[in-house]
Amino acid sequence: MRPEKKRKLLQRRRWSIRKKITGTAERPRMSARFTGKNIYVQFIDDEKGVTLAAASTRHKTVTAGNTVRANVAGALVLGKAAAEIAKSKGIEKVVFDRSGAQFHGKVKALADAAREAGLQI
Repeated sequence: MRPEKKRKLLQRRRWSIRKKITGTAERPRMSARFTGKNIYVQFIDDEKGVTLAAASTRHKTVTAGNTVRANVAGALVLGKAAAEIAKSKGIEKVVFDRSGAQFHGKVKALADAAREAGLQI
């Protein structure tokens, strides 16, 4: 399959998910995006169109000297760090947006680590 076609299908999956999932000020959307090298997490209030908090494997506070990669181990570290950042901003409950990825492996590890750290998904 051509890369353009893959990107188009992924974008359609994201749009169909975003029709059903929206974030509010009380319960923002926790959007997770996985690339080949990094993982990005944002807490978004869709009503105002504002990002309330963010974390990624590229942030120096998350890595803390370790090399955190886009794998299951990195997702566990980032899930805990993202939950701590969200709790420091006053976010307790979130709606999980997996951005079209299947809920297994890295995605599941990220969600489980955030739950263990105290977020209600």
